[in-house]
Amino acid sequence: MRRTLEGTKIKRQHVSGFRARMATPGGQEVLNRRRAKGRHKLAISGSKRA
Repeated sequence: MRRTLEGTKIKRQHVSGFRARMATPGGQEVLNRRRAKGRHKLAISGSKRA
């Protein structure tokens, strides 16, 4: 049985992944601010494939 609050990777990617950020002008501003700050990660990373 699943827990009540259990996130899914796909939903998380659709909301706050790199391509979701690039899709809107506001999201592009977010990425530009994070670049200016020198963030190592600009957006959340996807699942690791072996």
